[in-house]
Amino acid sequence: MFAVTATQTDPDNPLAGLTLGEHPEPQVPDGWTTVSVRAAALNHHDLWTLKGVGIRQDRLPIVLGCDAAGVDEDGNEVIVHSVIGSGADETLDPKRTLLSETHDGTFAERVAVPRRNLVPKPAALTFEQAACLPTAWLTAYRMLFDKAGLQPGATVLVQGAGGGVATALIALGRAGGYRVWATSRSAGKRERALKLGADQVFETGARLPERVDAVMETVGQATWDHSLKSLKPGGRVVVSGATSGAVPPADLTRVFFLQLSVVGSTMGTRDQLQRLAVFLEQTGVRPAIDRTMPLTEARDGFAAMHEGELFGKIVFTAG
Repeated sequence: MFAVTATQTDPDNPLAGLTLGEHPEPQVPDGWTTVSVRAAALNHHDLWTLKGVGIRQDRLPIVLGCDAAGVDEDGNEVIVHSVIGSGADETLDPKRTLLSETHDGTFAERVAVPRRNLVPKPAALTFEQAACLPTAWLTAYRMLFDKAGLQPGATVLVQGAGGGVATALIALGRAGGYRVWATSRSAGKRERALKLGADQVFETGARLPERVDAVMETVGQATWDHSLKSLKPGGRVVVSGATSGAVPPADLTRVFFLQLSVVGSTMGTRDQLQRLAVFLEQTGVRPAIDRTMPLTEARDGFAAMHEGELFGKIVFTAG
């Protein structure tokens, strides 16, 4: 079958280890099944793997990709939850892994996954839209509706509008009844954030009209100081990643004096993925997709993510 694999890692030239071509059919352990992939979404996790982050060298070569939507062996249209773990919240399992870390991922014509990881795909969502949900959109859903502790009408600042998680935060926040503000260095991305549902947009680091109830932080070092300064007393920063570098140590004086809280978040559970799919079905919210391309052209998609030239998700189609 055709697949996109990581055959080596290089922190300075990650695309050097990106290999497209024939790959053996997936092995199917007991309790697992095979999904014929129709669409798979690209994440920063895939680029980090090529840089050597979070992957053991003895696992190479490995098929990349965490997210997918497709058809299972019984002909059902499904979404693949990418966290391989056990317990009521598999994200808290200390032995958890993501597809493409220990087991081959979704950038292939077929992928093997545990049966418990399959979620029914609503008919209202296309395969391309559904493929965006398991990582970026599920992370955003958990940040907003689980970790932020907000009531509808609260003001939320989304740092770094443009990426998959940030665009999901804007769309979900608007649908959830929050007032959503967003920042970006790019005037074009600020304009697109407004069209996506942001109430106001600002240049990165700009002084805001007032302090906010919560900040959704996915950028890290470049925006961290601004995130803390933007919060109301008692406000909360929800952190899910750091694309610009590690999150610096908190300003403990400010955190203590204003009683701020910093909460880490990760992608959600299978049950939350199922609720997210229903939420989109009921509200009409759909993922922002920057571009869709055949899996055979995946190198172009990786290059666009590496250069930061995207707004929303890049989706590969297969089958």
